[in-house]
Amino acid sequence: MTTVDLVFRDATPEDVDVLVALIESAYRGDASRAGWTTEADILEGQRTDPRGVLEVIEAPDSRLLTVERDGAVVACCQLEHRGEHAYFGMFAVSPALQGAGLGKTIIAEAERRARETWGVTEMHMTVIDAREELIAWYERRGYRRTGRFSPFPYGDERFGIPQRDDLKFELLVKPLDD
Repeated sequence: MTTVDLVFRDATPEDVDVLVALIESAYRGDASRAGWTTEADILEGQRTDPRGVLEVIEAPDSRLLTVERDGAVVACCQLEHRGEHAYFGMFAVSPALQGAGLGKTIIAEAERRARETWGVTEMHMTVIDAREELIAWYERRGYRRTGRFSPFPYGDERFGIPQRDDLKFELLVKPLDD
C-alpha cells in the first residue's frame, strides 16, 4: 500500500457510524484480535460512541482525520489544537490492515498537518500505560514517555469496562521539527 492509494480528509457528521464501527473493531471484542492494537484483554464494553465521535468532529480547533482507500474508511485519528501543542487521539486502523505500515504513514501525515495548520512544536497523546507494545511502537516513531500520568475514568462506561484496577494514562510527547 502506498500513500497514493490513500485519501485523507476531515470527517463529517455523515461519517459517525462508520467511524464508530472502525474504532470499535480496532480496540474491542473478538474482531479487534485480528490486529495488534486490541484492548480486549484489559477493557470490555465500548471504546467510543456516536456522541463522542460527533463531539470530536464538531469541536472547535479539532478534526477527525479520516483515511480512505478505494472509497472505504480504513483509519482515523483525532487532532486537536491545544496552544503550543496538538493532541493526537482516537487513532484506529482497520485490524485487517494493521502491521503493513499504514499506521506509520497516518501518524506522519497527522504530525505534518498539525505542524502546518497550527504551527505547533509538539504532539501529545495519552496511552494506557499497560499497553507496553503500543507505547514501544510510538517510541519508535519518536514519542517519549514523560512519567506524567492521569487516571483512567473508572465508573464511566463510555470509555469501557476495565478488567483490572491499575489502569492509568501516560502522556507521550514528540517534538515536531520542521
